[in-house]
Amino acid sequence: MILYPAIDLKDGNAVRLVRGEMEQATVFNTDPAAQARDFVEAGCAWLHLVDLNGAFEGAPVNAGAVEAILAATAVPAQLGGGIRDMATIESWLSKGLARVILGTVAVENPTLVREAARAFPGQVAVGIDARNGRVATKGWAEETDVMVTDLAKSFEDAGVAAIIYTDINRDGAMQGPNIEATADLARAVSIPVIASGGVSSLEDLIALRDCGAELNGAISGRALYDGAIDLRAALKALAS
Repeated sequence: MILYPAIDLKDGNAVRLVRGEMEQATVFNTDPAAQARDFVEAGCAWLHLVDLNGAFEGAPVNAGAVEAILAATAVPAQLGGGIRDMATIESWLSKGLARVILGTVAVENPTLVREAARAFPGQVAVGIDARNGRVATKGWAEETDVMVTDLAKSFEDAGVAAIIYTDINRDGAMQGPNIEATADLARAVSIPVIASGGVSSLEDLIALRDCGAELNGAISGRALYDGAIDLRAALKALAS
């Protein structure tokens, strides 16, 4: 199972939110590229990047910070937030991103997801962010009536590389991930599932790995910044 260190970008800084609330942002590093280098030097195989401003604006906002991270590191990176048309997808992938994450458009324009997945095999993931089992869009600001499993199943034949499933109520709260819901989703679809939201300890990572459903990976942010998870130790434990 891959551990994806998260770098959430707001106003050019690496931050973490609590349950998706932009006004509850804690700045952990004013140099996101330096933060990325630290994660890579610790041994991570992937980076997970989010343009938080972009998620609300509907277009890239923290492009400079993302490009600096890509220039500073050699491991593959995936990015979500504000990617809502083919031109933006093509632009990011041309700049060296390994994978783009499509969230809001997966609900509002699923045809784009299918077209992008065909055009860029293995480089398009779907981000499904949910409160109480229902999908939220536009930076988690708008809740829909779409159920997580229904949305995921609708892309079974689309060729998407992964589904990043985030339980918003757990995100940044340091209360543990929603293991049951994540495992249920992974069992319901053949698409690789990445767990996100609430991963706050090595025990959480082990529980996800051993949940009975095969997960591609787990994303962690605040716990790495706070020191609740030692990245080197976690990577070693997951590899054993």
